[in-house]
Amino acid sequence: MLRVIIDILIGIGAVFALAGTIGVIKMPDVFSRMQASTCITTLGVLGVCLGALLYAIFVMQHPSTAVKIVVIAALVLTTNPVGAHAIAKGAYQAGIRPEKKMETDDYRRDFDE
Repeated sequence: MLRVIIDILIGIGAVFALAGTIGVIKMPDVFSRMQASTCITTLGVLGVCLGALLYAIFVMQHPSTAVKIVVIAALVLTTNPVGAHAIAKGAYQAGIRPEKKMETDDYRRDFDE
């Protein structure tokens, strides 16, 4: 039963990662692609990490591997949003704008436009 749960979590993570990849290809502009590449793939990595964590704890019984998986998940959770924000702000500063009009443009006040 545990093995089925682990396989389902890894499968869910793989589906989210695939959806993020397809989103990067299909989205119309830089900001939409960034949304697909960070939010969806973060969920994918977390699903895979959760499945791997259960596998490391209950099947392999290696606590050191479990700690490494937790560190990887924590790094992904912190670096993906920060990196996406930095890239979005850089793209906005370089003059790249979304195709549709934004409801709220918080970056404009940051760059005094």
